[in-house]
Amino acid sequence: MEARTLLRRLPLRLTAGAYILNSGLSKRRPDDSTAAALHGMAAGSYPFLREVKATQFVQMLSTAEIALGTALLVPVVPAALAGAGLLAFSAGLVGLYLRTPGMRKPGSLRPTHQGIALAKDVWLTGIGASLLVDGLTERSGGTPT
Repeated sequence: MEARTLLRRLPLRLTAGAYILNSGLSKRRPDDSTAAALHGMAAGSYPFLREVKATQFVQMLSTAEIALGTALLVPVVPAALAGAGLLAFSAGLVGLYLRTPGMRKPGSLRPTHQGIALAKDVWLTGIGASLLVDGLTERSGGTPT
């Protein structure tokens, strides 16, 4: 990979990767109330998650965040692959924002005070899309088309 390409992607990969890796590591050994709260919010937006035990859900979430954060931080993982993973993950977060009652002002996409914590994750969607597009449009010589 050309150094210029690596440098162009570095800020995106470092910021998102470090943020997600830290989030995953902080969930590694949740107490029961934390696991129940995280699971409850996710299951409220994604009903199929109700079938998964709270501690198992948080362990899977933690593992996924650690894997994704690491993939973003390690430059040998192709940008398109890291971007696709981030885009999929962030779509789930945006889905939480859109589906969780009280996160948005009535009839609007604008967040309530409580919704700001979830609405701000839209930046991950932008980073994921940028990495995916950049990686897919890259020529074999390392220069994007």
